[in-house]
Amino acid sequence: MASSGEELSSSSPDWVDSGTDLSCPELAGASASLLDSGEDFEVLEDDDDDLSELPPLEDVGRVKTPAKEDAQPSEQAPGEAAEDPQEWLDVLGSGLLKKKTLVPGRGVESRPHKGQDVTVRLKAMLEDGSVVEENPGLTFTLGDCDVLQALDLCVQLLEMGETALIVSDAKYCYGSQGRSPDIPPNVALTLEVELLEARDAPDLELLNGKEKIGLANRKRERGNFYYQQADYVLAINSYDIALKVIGSSSKVDFSPKEEAELLDVKVKCLNNLAASQLKLDHYEAALKSCNLVLEHQPGNIKALFRKGKVLAQQGEYREAIPILKAALKLEPSNKTIHAELSKLVKKHADQKSMETEMYRKMLGNPSAGGAPAKCKDKLPWSIPWKWLFGATAIALGGVALSVVIAARN
Repeated sequence: MASSGEELSSSSPDWVDSGTDLSCPELAGASASLLDSGEDFEVLEDDDDDLSELPPLEDVGRVKTPAKEDAQPSEQAPGEAAEDPQEWLDVLGSGLLKKKTLVPGRGVESRPHKGQDVTVRLKAMLEDGSVVEENPGLTFTLGDCDVLQALDLCVQLLEMGETALIVSDAKYCYGSQGRSPDIPPNVALTLEVELLEARDAPDLELLNGKEKIGLANRKRERGNFYYQQADYVLAINSYDIALKVIGSSSKVDFSPKEEAELLDVKVKCLNNLAASQLKLDHYEAALKSCNLVLEHQPGNIKALFRKGKVLAQQGEYREAIPILKAALKLEPSNKTIHAELSKLVKKHADQKSMETEMYRKMLGNPSAGGAPAKCKDKLPWSIPWKWLFGATAIALGGVALSVVIAARN
């Protein structure tokens, strides 16, 4: 349960104090807000690029090289290989992500496969050549979106030992958010990458408690990065991977403390997953994520708040209001829950008023203000005088007939 002084956020995922992943140093300055009344990220359109299968390799032409003066061969420095014109590969066919081999590798059969852990040497540069990141040994799981999409997509095409130049649009790097303070928004990057190693990922069943917690946290932190970049589809992907790590069977015994830590990471992933699903209007999925949190922690404020918000989005005000009241009872000073609850109470009152009016019209009894009042004798319980006269006549006739019959007998 959050402390009374901690501000909640329906849109911000859970953050914990942990070491920053080398693949996403931009997480180091993330804030710890819990419920933010302002939903300031817009939903991004889903990319049409299928990250599961890369398009066939195509030659898109050669880079033009300047003509040599007098067609004379250039002087070659001792020990330097002659530079042949290299081919640029348009990786996605859109011109936004291109790769060029600088140093050939060991052949196509040496390329890494999705799911393997790869280690690369990385240097990232802006268009002006200034270096913004260098890592001599960056390790990540290929295909899990643990790193920039540009890197994750292109390393699959590298041969072992190959060094390549990758030119990527901002869309596949840090996007419209950039990375403060060194990478501005909407800036393309040039990556120099060398594939050093590829090996099978460790068996999840053989990971000890510390290793499993560390791996799940790294996947969760990557999801937080994508959430901050407003890329909720990839955020969901990362949280799902983290949950699979946590839920995998194990042949190793964990201590009670490790079990508690794994549960804590699971709850954070589920809460963040619900926040991402809400951003994409996936209400049923978000409701399921909230319910899973509440199964473990019935008093989890963020899960209660988000569940109430999901139900409200579905128009279920009657069910949403008591859930938000339960969240407010746990943290009475929270202004965001107060505001959301007040808004729902008003919407529920309007909904009830509309339903009442609809029922009146269905029963043929519109509200008093809907039609002018008519004669008071036309109330539902009043009896018309013609009916009364007829009934009296019938009764008198019956009595007379009885008298006649009796006299004859």
